[in-house]
Amino acid sequence: MAAVGGFDPSGVDGGIADRFEDGVGACEFGAYAKHKGRLIKKLRYDEFEGKWREFLEVAKAYNEIMTRGDTINDVLVKILRERCDEFLLERTV
Repeated sequence: MAAVGGFDPSGVDGGIADRFEDGVGACEFGAYAKHKGRLIKKLRYDEFEGKWREFLEVAKAYNEIMTRGDTINDVLVKILRERCDEFLLERTV
């Protein structure tokens, strides 16, 4: 899959565990912490799995839209930004 704003979502979990520890610090699963002015929840695996799958699907759709030069839906951008925040990825859209 092509990169979404410089992020290649081909890894199993995109290194979220390491990014969370580095960016937010240690906290329990299900707890909230601040990162770059946003409140981020450290997702449990069952929460993470569905949201990660959704992120991959939205990222794929975004890449296809950008490749074709189509008009992008604001909802798609909103979801992509929310997931980038949750996974501590740099927002580029």
